[in-house]
Amino acid sequence: MIGAADGTARRSPWSEARLHRAAGRARPARITLRHAGWLTLGASLGLIALGISSINLTAGVGADGMGAFARRQLMFVPVGLLAAAITATPHFRWIGRWSGPLAGLSLASLLFVLLPVAPDWLVTPRNGARRWINLGVADVQPSELAKITYVLLLARYLRFRKNYRTLRGLAPPLLLTFLPMGLIVVEPDLGTALLFLPTLFAVLIAAGARLKHLALLILAASLLAPAMYPILKPHQRARVHAMWNQLRGDRSTADTINYQGFQAITLIGAGGVTGLDADLSRAVVDSNNLPEDHNDMIFAVIVNRLGLLGAALTIALYLAWVAGALLVAGACKDPFGRLVAVGLAAMVGSQAFINIAMTVGLAPITGMTLPFVSYGGSSLVAALIMTGLVVNIAMRRPAYLSRRSFEFRAEGA
Repeated sequence: MIGAADGTARRSPWSEARLHRAAGRARPARITLRHAGWLTLGASLGLIALGISSINLTAGVGADGMGAFARRQLMFVPVGLLAAAITATPHFRWIGRWSGPLAGLSLASLLFVLLPVAPDWLVTPRNGARRWINLGVADVQPSELAKITYVLLLARYLRFRKNYRTLRGLAPPLLLTFLPMGLIVVEPDLGTALLFLPTLFAVLIAAGARLKHLALLILAASLLAPAMYPILKPHQRARVHAMWNQLRGDRSTADTINYQGFQAITLIGAGGVTGLDADLSRAVVDSNNLPEDHNDMIFAVIVNRLGLLGAALTIALYLAWVAGALLVAGACKDPFGRLVAVGLAAMVGSQAFINIAMTVGLAPITGMTLPFVSYGGSSLVAALIMTGLVVNIAMRRPAYLSRRSFEFRAEGA
C-alpha cells in the first residue's frame, strides 16, 4: 500500500511476487561444470560398472556371458537411476520438510523386522540376522533407508545455530543417532550401526559445534567403548580376536572363524600389481571359495582381477565421490543442503573405508557392503538416492540481486 497525493492509500502495481522476482531472481535448476555434482554422479556410474563386472566373476556365466548375480544386479541399475532422478527433481528444502515422517517410517521398519510376530516369509532370517523385508520381487533392507533419513533429519535439526552451540542442544542429535543404531545392532548388524557415529561428528563439525563439546563427546565414547564389548554376540567377539591373530600372522583361525578373512587375503595376493586375465580370475575366484565374494568381499575380487591398480582405481572413485559431495557442500549457501551433502559424504566414505579395511584384514569382518559395488538391490538403490540428493543440492544455485533498479510510484503520478 502506498500513500497517494490526496492522503489515501493506494495499492502499488508492484505485487509481492513481482518484487521478489526483481530483487532476488532464483536461477533455474541445472548442473554445470562449475558445480561438482557431475563428479559424484560420474564416480557413482564408474563404481557401478566396476561392481557389475566384478560380480560377474563370482558365478558361472550363461549364454549371454553374464552370471546370475550380475544379471540381477544390472536389473536394479535403472531402478536406482530412476530413484536418483526422482530424488534430484524437487528442491532439497521440500525433501527436508518430509525428513521427520521419513525417519519415522524407517524406524518403524527397523522395529518391524525385530518383532517376533513378524512371519518368516515376510522377514527372512539369514545367518541368524533379521534385516530384510521380503516384498516378493526384491528384499528391502530397512537399515539402508535409515542411513538416508538419518542424515536428512540430523541436518534439518542442526541447521539452526541454537541447536549445536550448546551442550544441551547436542542431546537431540545423540538421541537421533542412538535410536536407529540400537535397533540395527539388535538385528544384528554392527557394521552398519557404526556408520552413524562418523556421520554424526562430520555433520556436527560442519554445522559449527564447539570443539570442546565434541572433545567431551569423544572422551565419553572412549570411556564407554570397553563397556560395549560384553554385550557383543559371541561370534562378534570371536571376529575381533581373529583379526588380531591375523595381524600377528597367527593362522590358528584360518579354517574356522577367520576363514573368510584369510581367503580374501589369498585372493588379493593372487592379483599382483596388474591383475589376472578374466577367465583365469574367474577360475581362481571359483576355486578360492570365498564366502560372500559377490557381496561383502567384492573388493577382494576386484583386486584379483585388476591387481593393485584396480584397488587404486576403486579408492580413487570413492575419493572422487566424497570430494564431489564436499565441494557441493562448500558451494551451497543453505545450511540444510550443506549439512546433507557433508553427511552423505561421511556416510559413503566411512562405509567404503570400513569395508575395504575389513577385506584386507585391518578391521573385524562385520558384514558390510561396498557402496555401489556389492551385490544387493537395496544397497545399490540407496546409494544412488544419495547421489541424487548430492546432484539436487548442486543444481540449486543461490539467488542473486538484480542489477536493474526499480522505484515505487503512486498511481496516476
